[in-house]
Amino acid sequence: MSRILIIAEHDGETLNASTAKCVSCAQAIGSDIDIAVLGDGIDEVAAQAATLDSVSKVIAVNAAHLAAPLAANWAPEALSLAADYSHVLGPSTTLGRDLMPRIAALAGVNQVSDIMEVSGPTAFKRPIYAGNAIVDVEAAEGAKVIATARIASWKAAGNSGGATVEQRAASSSAAGHTRYVGLESGGGERPDLQSASRVVSGGRAMGSEENFGLVYSLADKLGAGVGASRAAVDAGYCPNDMQVGQTGKIIAPDLYLAFGISGAIQHVTGIKDAGTIVAVNKDSEAPIFEISDIGLVGDLFKVMPELESLLG
Repeated sequence: MSRILIIAEHDGETLNASTAKCVSCAQAIGSDIDIAVLGDGIDEVAAQAATLDSVSKVIAVNAAHLAAPLAANWAPEALSLAADYSHVLGPSTTLGRDLMPRIAALAGVNQVSDIMEVSGPTAFKRPIYAGNAIVDVEAAEGAKVIATARIASWKAAGNSGGATVEQRAASSSAAGHTRYVGLESGGGERPDLQSASRVVSGGRAMGSEENFGLVYSLADKLGAGVGASRAAVDAGYCPNDMQVGQTGKIIAPDLYLAFGISGAIQHVTGIKDAGTIVAVNKDSEAPIFEISDIGLVGDLFKVMPELESLLG
């Protein structure tokens, strides 16, 4: 039977929703699922992880050198915890894409990336060519499977579980070649773009960085994350960590609102797994209307304030 260890993503206080999506992926692989929470002072995070369905045990490792999510420090610790597991999973987020390849390299195996479907304990499907093709991949027989789960492909597991929490001392030490300097975030109190259930995005038609404030304002009304097209990012309207699409972030919110986004294939790649797509564009021929569930041809500078006022 497959024994699966999931490396939790968190900010030191709150478990990231990507971890619950990894649990859903793990459920499709096998039934013996544990979660490792690495950090310093992360007992509350471990308690949150223990509520996820199908999780048997949460392993909490508190150590000062694990406080910041540095892959150079987390990878050796994760590998030491993984000795008795057949699979080690992490999310295909910025953290997971940094951490999991290091774990795989230390384990001497090839990493499986972006699992979107499970065909068997060591056989998976993953997208390539910006999602235009799906490839079957299989891990080497007898080798430990180190993989990332494509979070846009999995629903979050429920939170009615009651796993035990085991405290464990760190077995690794701080990496001598890497140090944590600090974290700067432009998102304020808004939900993380990759895990937000609602996302409001703006495109080049926003016209300026000042006008992009309409996107922030509406997002705050909805309690939504904020995204942008590559054109808006390249024009300097917003930071590049907000970019959604093939060369940005792949997301799957329940609701995606696109304002002034034409719908180039590179952008559509990043949102096609969204539950409901709402598009507002003054060009009735904009490609985004072909994939949107609700489309409105109109001036976004009139529509957005009206929508915000209706929200109260």
